[in-house]
Amino acid sequence: MLVILPPSETKSDGGSDAPLDLGELSMPELTETRETLVDALVTLAADVEASQSALGLGPTQMDEIERNAKLWLSPTRPALDRYTGVLFDALDAKSFTRAQKAKAHSRLAIGSALFGAVRAGDPIPAYRLSGGSKIPGLGTLRSLWKPELSRAIAGEADGLVVDLRSSAYQQLGPVPEAVIATVLTEKPDGTRSVVSHFNKHHKGLLARALAVSRAEPTDVHGVARVASKAGLRVEVAAENELIILTA
Repeated sequence: MLVILPPSETKSDGGSDAPLDLGELSMPELTETRETLVDALVTLAADVEASQSALGLGPTQMDEIERNAKLWLSPTRPALDRYTGVLFDALDAKSFTRAQKAKAHSRLAIGSALFGAVRAGDPIPAYRLSGGSKIPGLGTLRSLWKPELSRAIAGEADGLVVDLRSSAYQQLGPVPEAVIATVLTEKPDGTRSVVSHFNKHHKGLLARALAVSRAEPTDVHGVARVASKAGLRVEVAAENELIILTA
C-alpha cells in the first residue's frame, strides 16, 4: 500500500543532513524534471519581484525567496519531518515508535510541486512552490509533470494506492485507480456538506491509521476497516471513494 499525502505550504527550517542530492530521492525517473525545476527556482530567486508574482508571495514572505535561492546549498531533512501544518500535526509522526516509523517510511509518500512526489524518508530542503504556480518560461507544472509523475507513482506502488492529495496536486500526476477520501460534516438534520477547516486534520488521522496499521488493505473496504478501528466514522461511497464523517 502507498498512501500519498498532500504537501503543505509551511515547512520546517534547517536540517542536519547534507544538501540536496537528487540521486538520493525515490522515483529516479523524475530526476530530470526535478533538476529543471530546482534550477529554475534558484534563477527566479535572483529577481524578487518576479518571484513574488510567480509564487504568490506577500511582503512578509520574503524568506521564502531566500529558501529557493539556497536550494542546492541548504541542509536537508526527511520529507516527513520537513512538512508542517494541520495534516502533519494530526499525523504526529514524532510520536511513532521505531517500528511504526519504519512502517510509515515504507507506506507514505508526499506530493510535491517541486519534486513530483517523494517518499517519507527522502531528504529534501525547505522550499516554496505551489501546485498552481507557474514559473516563467516553463509553462504550467501540470504540463511538466504529466504523464511522467503518474507513471512514477504507479511504478512505486506495490498494491493499493490511497491518494489524499488535494485536487491541484492530483492533477499533476493522476492515479485513476487510487482510493480517495472525502471529508463531510453531518448536521443534526442529517444534511451533509464538504468540510474545509477540518479536512486536513481528518486526512491526517486517516494517514496515521494507515501508516501504523498491521493490516495491509487491498481495497476501499480494507481502508474503511482500518479507519473505523482507529475511531474514525467512515462510509464507503464507491469502489474508490471513502467518506469520513465529522459532526
